[in-house]
Amino acid sequence: MEHFIRKFSEITIGDIGDVGGKTASLGEIYNQLTNNGINTPNGFAVTVAAFRYFIGFNRLEKKLIDLMTGLDRQNFSNLTISGARARKLIMDAVMPNDLQMAIIDAYDYIFENAEPTVAVRSSATAEDLPGASFAGQHESFLNIKGHSALLTAVKQCFASLYTDRAIKYREDKNFDHEKVYLSVAVQKMVRSDMGCSGIGFTLEPESGFKDIIHISGVWGLGENIVQGTVTPDEFLVFKPTLKKNLRCIIQKNLGSKNKTMVCATTDDATNPTINQDTPWELRQKFVLSDQEVEKLANWALIIEDHYRQPMDFEWAKDGFDHQLHIIQARPETVHNQEKKIQVKSFKIAEKGEVITMGAAIGNGITAGRARVLKTPDQANLLKEGEILVTETTSPDWDPVLKKVAGIVTNNGGRTSHAAIIARELGAVAVVGTTNGTYNIEDGEMITICCAEGKTGMVYRGKLEWTETVSDVSKTHLPVHPKAQLIIADPGQAFKLSMFPNHGVGLMRIEFIIANQIGIHPMALVHFNRVLDEQERVKIAHLTAGYADKKAYFVDKLVQGVATIAAAFYPKDVIVRMSDFKTNEYAGLIGGRYFEPKEENPMIGFRGASRYYDDHYRDGFLLECEAMKVVRDEMGFNNIKLMIPFCRTVKEGQKVIDLMSSCGLKRGLNDLEIFVMAEIPSNVLLAEEFAEVFDGFSIGSNDLTQLTLGIDRDSALIAGLFDEQDAASKQLIVMMIQKANKLKKKVGLCGQAASDSETFTRLLVETGIDSIAFNADALIKGIENINDALKSCKNKSQPSAV
Repeated sequence: MEHFIRKFSEITIGDIGDVGGKTASLGEIYNQLTNNGINTPNGFAVTVAAFRYFIGFNRLEKKLIDLMTGLDRQNFSNLTISGARARKLIMDAVMPNDLQMAIIDAYDYIFENAEPTVAVRSSATAEDLPGASFAGQHESFLNIKGHSALLTAVKQCFASLYTDRAIKYREDKNFDHEKVYLSVAVQKMVRSDMGCSGIGFTLEPESGFKDIIHISGVWGLGENIVQGTVTPDEFLVFKPTLKKNLRCIIQKNLGSKNKTMVCATTDDATNPTINQDTPWELRQKFVLSDQEVEKLANWALIIEDHYRQPMDFEWAKDGFDHQLHIIQARPETVHNQEKKIQVKSFKIAEKGEVITMGAAIGNGITAGRARVLKTPDQANLLKEGEILVTETTSPDWDPVLKKVAGIVTNNGGRTSHAAIIARELGAVAVVGTTNGTYNIEDGEMITICCAEGKTGMVYRGKLEWTETVSDVSKTHLPVHPKAQLIIADPGQAFKLSMFPNHGVGLMRIEFIIANQIGIHPMALVHFNRVLDEQERVKIAHLTAGYADKKAYFVDKLVQGVATIAAAFYPKDVIVRMSDFKTNEYAGLIGGRYFEPKEENPMIGFRGASRYYDDHYRDGFLLECEAMKVVRDEMGFNNIKLMIPFCRTVKEGQKVIDLMSSCGLKRGLNDLEIFVMAEIPSNVLLAEEFAEVFDGFSIGSNDLTQLTLGIDRDSALIAGLFDEQDAASKQLIVMMIQKANKLKKKVGLCGQAASDSETFTRLLVETGIDSIAFNADALIKGIENINDALKSCKNKSQPSAV
């Protein structure tokens, strides 16, 4: 009968009540967006009317209602039994002949090949709504071929309305069980088992930052990525530069992709797919080319614009015709619901023994007893407030995840099931550790910290941490002086961009070099000079996939800087060129072959003096190349550059000339180059330095060190160090006054402005242009600026008579 079947060509988003959310969205894309170049496989829906007819024909309504009415809603102790009985009722029921024929006729008519292979997906009427995703709650069946297998798969989809996780999800969302119905989408199978597949978001899924498109992918069928069985490749695309046809991929992270799910070669209806080991050469290769990433990103923009809201989507690449397809799209449910009124920040107060680490999900910290489990069947061992440690999670874990304090998995990436559920629950999770279940002992107390950037840490024992809640909506951002951030970790950028700010006053690239690159730049330029075989192997491993080892350094630095530039675009991001000391550089892989030993590295071979010297010049040229790519090829002209520890005007000019020879010329493409004012000579000769540079940033720590003659590394005299010493303050005031007179920008980066209202008032009264704060001090720092401005205003007003 016709009302049992709806072709995709007959379906729009308004048909959710007839075909469920998933299929309605597929029909909408198939009908409305294929003209925009988006490929979506054809198919048909087995309608809600067909499902209700099936239930009525077998007189199952009352039996199913009775089972759901009898649920233990307090502890859900009989959830597993009730769900199993409901599913058995449906699987034992008879498929009416007229419904069978309708499904078979549609299968034979719509698809071109004889006995085509199809994907059979459940689609519930309450699914893919802004308030409820139902992601993974119901079953999908891949590689289905032939009439008998198709009818069985449809019935299995009907039964999946009563999986344990779906029942619990409806309870959590207050949906009436008898008012949620199931449709089934039968869609031409994209042979991604011979290609690749994945999922995407039209925003950054961790922070909700809306100018990012996040795409992740694996080899083979997409179940591995959804279930978190493997760690996928990840790509971040910046929307504004994508729209300008500039280089827009700001991050590419290679996942392990150790498993590939493929279609079985035999007609085994019970096991239509196989999960096999991925060949090593494919593990080391990205699943998508840059052109394919950009194509998917452009499709994501079209979909988001059409639906007028953030979306998540599934994509697949056919291994035979190599064409990309969108196979599902739904409203993004986490950040659509979120009202960011308060900013909660966590800071670890002590650091203990690191047991394992992985991708950080969320930005919180939690502690609890570890419960190492293998399967959801052991869920009864998990107690309220414990931390689940397991190989991977799937939707079968969902009923128990609400009571966990945190999640640690060996496998999975930022878009795995564990990550998605953790974000929905607001839980703390560390995924993709590879060894969590081996290193963490069952029952031991552990602390999970996701407040240290992109990498989540699992510490042994219960550590101390602080938690700060700031009501951003009540924070008044002053116009002048600007309140900026000090930032080093790109993994924090999108979250920190949500704070009130005027951009980044100091971006330290040392974090990127130490943590994301790890290799001394000169060891990449002169690899032959690295003699230690273990270090040579490490370098070869890290730079695998790069034809030129130098390109590895440039690419990683580009990604880190571009991520922060994108997060704060179009606000200024002032990038300080590298300022490691020799002992710090020596700690990088291969570094000991290129760094001299110094008695006092703090005032030794550092900053500007390195850049033009033969010992580091080639390394500095790599830094310059990266900055030119970020600014000119990627369009981030909000990046400004800054030179640290510049002792003399002459060496400042040497550095400026060297940068100009690399294409980084002052004024070209609005480039500004600043100098750190952290040596008394910078202040005393400010007029001469102002002829070379566009502005100054006062580094109060080093300026205090050199004013008072204190080695910041010496614990013996640490008590004498004081940024607010009268001599230090006098130099700071002098620097601000000179810069104002010279009409040059001047800022300060340091902790003192957030710690002391008096010090902030001094800066404001003297006329500073900007003050940069660490993230944990930003809100307090803004309050101090506002208080200082108010105080200045009151002083300028005549007193009442």
